[in-house]
Amino acid sequence: MAVQTSNIATPVAAPKATPHVSVRNLSVQIGDRPILKNISIDIPDKGITSFIGPSGCGKTTLLRALNRLLDRQPDTKVSGQVLVDGVDIYGRDIEVTEMRQKMGLLSQRPFPLPMSIYDNIAYGPRIHGVRKRRDLDQIVEHYLRETALWDEVKDRLKASPGSLSIGQQQRLCLARGLAVEPEIILGDEPTSALDPVSTQRIEELFLRLKNRYTMILVTHILRQARRLSDTIVFLYMGEIIEYGPAEELLLHPRESLTREYVKGFIS
Repeated sequence: MAVQTSNIATPVAAPKATPHVSVRNLSVQIGDRPILKNISIDIPDKGITSFIGPSGCGKTTLLRALNRLLDRQPDTKVSGQVLVDGVDIYGRDIEVTEMRQKMGLLSQRPFPLPMSIYDNIAYGPRIHGVRKRRDLDQIVEHYLRETALWDEVKDRLKASPGSLSIGQQQRLCLARGLAVEPEIILGDEPTSALDPVSTQRIEELFLRLKNRYTMILVTHILRQARRLSDTIVFLYMGEIIEYGPAEELLLHPRESLTREYVKGFIS
């Protein structure tokens, strides 16, 4: 079946919340191949915004562009603006390390640091100047409790994260990200490698955290997008086709491409 894309995304209803992240004419090209094409969207402050779309549509590339993980890669060209609190993170005077402190990134598979469970959480705060053991102890306990992991690991904080299950490791990585007090949490299919029980626990954490953080997720699971999202953005072939409140977009999409994808005719 031949499908055509439109250069203009159709909003189901414009988000009413104040934008935390504003993307303006963002394009990414790798070699001669365009991956993202003039992406423009406002992402509300707080809540969960999920990007959906078929494999290869540019979801992960967009997430990586939001954290400046692309612009120094060979043969990769990034243009446009990503404004966080009104400041362009691609501006010349931006300190990338400081900018990334605002954004915690959760990957598809957990990647704990090669150090103890305790030191995984304490690592970021130490970099940012926390030195007193008592302060570090409080931080470690607080964020392990925040991610419902404290009771499971409190008696083995000196152990390697390799002793944890994959689901526990993912919660540890989330705790590590939260410990540097970010404003934004980026999740690149963060439950795709997890079992159903671990997936449910991560989703419950996201729902609990969304009133305090701006959360931007990539998911290929429509049921998950519906369970978690306040706003959903549908990407296709590097373009935003449609965006709006989750229930409205999934149940009453306006664009034919969105309808085809939601019905499972595009994968």
